[in-house]
Amino acid sequence: MHNSELTAAQATHVPENGTEASQAQGSLRPRHLTMIALGGIIGASLFVGSGTVIRAVGPAALLSYAIGGIMVILVMRMLGEMATHRPVVGSFMEYAREGLGEWAGFTIGWLYWYFWVGVVAFEAVIIGRILHEWIPLVPDWTFALAGMLLLTLSNLLSLRSFGETEFWLASIKVSTIIVFLIFATLYVLGLLPNSTGSITNLTAHGFMPYGWTAVFSGVTVVIFSYFGTEIVTMAAAESEQPAKSVAKATNTIVWRILFFYVGSVALLLMIVPWDELPSQTSPFAFAFGRFGLPAADQVMNAVVLTAAMSVLNSGLYSGSRMLFALSKRGHAPRWVEDRNRAGVPWKAILLSTVVGYVAIGANYIAPKMVFDFIMNSAGCVALFVYAFVAVTQWRLRNRMGEAERKALKLKMWLHPWLNIVVLAGVTFIVILMAANPDNAAQVWLSLSALATLLVVYPFVRRASLRRTAVSIHD
Repeated sequence: MHNSELTAAQATHVPENGTEASQAQGSLRPRHLTMIALGGIIGASLFVGSGTVIRAVGPAALLSYAIGGIMVILVMRMLGEMATHRPVVGSFMEYAREGLGEWAGFTIGWLYWYFWVGVVAFEAVIIGRILHEWIPLVPDWTFALAGMLLLTLSNLLSLRSFGETEFWLASIKVSTIIVFLIFATLYVLGLLPNSTGSITNLTAHGFMPYGWTAVFSGVTVVIFSYFGTEIVTMAAAESEQPAKSVAKATNTIVWRILFFYVGSVALLLMIVPWDELPSQTSPFAFAFGRFGLPAADQVMNAVVLTAAMSVLNSGLYSGSRMLFALSKRGHAPRWVEDRNRAGVPWKAILLSTVVGYVAIGANYIAPKMVFDFIMNSAGCVALFVYAFVAVTQWRLRNRMGEAERKALKLKMWLHPWLNIVVLAGVTFIVILMAANPDNAAQVWLSLSALATLLVVYPFVRRASLRRTAVSIHD
């Protein structure tokens, strides 16, 4: 049967042994899902952006990362409950549709796709800039396009090709963090030559020099560093054992955040006084230089390059799968559903990529202006997603019978009180962002994008119903 002839329920429901596409060509294996889960939380925002947060907040940045991490852990637990109960390719878009209505699935699905299209283009430009520094004779836009083409090809070849590419790219990021954690611990304990690090650096220059206001402002920044953890629930739907994979990824999110973010930032703060850490370059490169690692800057540039490639690769995957799921629900053109022989939704991938190419080209014609608009107008998508997940899980749990609740393989803690905590946290962060002149544009442009989708939805819904009626008649 052709894919376009599948019913919506058949197209989105994923059996325990994987999707029909993955069954034909080989689904993602446990090691792929493990590395996607580990690597999904590590990006340039950690390797480079953590320095900016530390300089703006001080050692209390630890609290910013911890508070943001707690919110993500709660959201992932909610998402994990829904995903283990019914793994689907559209993930939270499908759950929002079931729990809140078609309008919710349409809105959050398109916002999420738009966000990743912008990120894909942004990461391609980062790839171009890094490679241009190494080979100045070649224009950076050439490298940006080459990186986009290479990873588009990886996604088009097969699901397994995407998984292998992400496995090795994420392995480099994870290995770098593990090496850092080992050497940093030895340095702080005085077990490396010329060690000057000390736990006293956390308080010697003031633990909270700018007060609680700075701590919560830091949360508005770091919350976006964690965005991407939800990709594993989408990828798990195309794995060999989706429910088991989601449960494992969700249960390990706590220690991943504690070790990779809170742990590494704590060690950075112990290695050197916080006001000596660089904010424009990688604080990790600075730290590796203290360990005596030669060419630390270039080594970290290589790691940031792999991080950018990893985000671009996973961004293409998650964006295309969300677009595919939208099409299955009649919220995107029907032709987007088409798969190639490998079972990959190739038109969804290419459509997501084309927008990226346009953004890259526009960036070099009008530097910053285009990218600033794209990233600002999708800047609050993470918060919108978290809010939708919290409300959706609340609604779906309340609809379950007693037997269904007992059968859940993974349960949200203290339901629904922690849902309320997440919703209050999202509201608080949005208010803080709106009150900050540096972030206000993100809030208002993101809300404008949300409002636009809500206005457009009735027209799309009407067209979808007409299409369905014609299809039934034929």
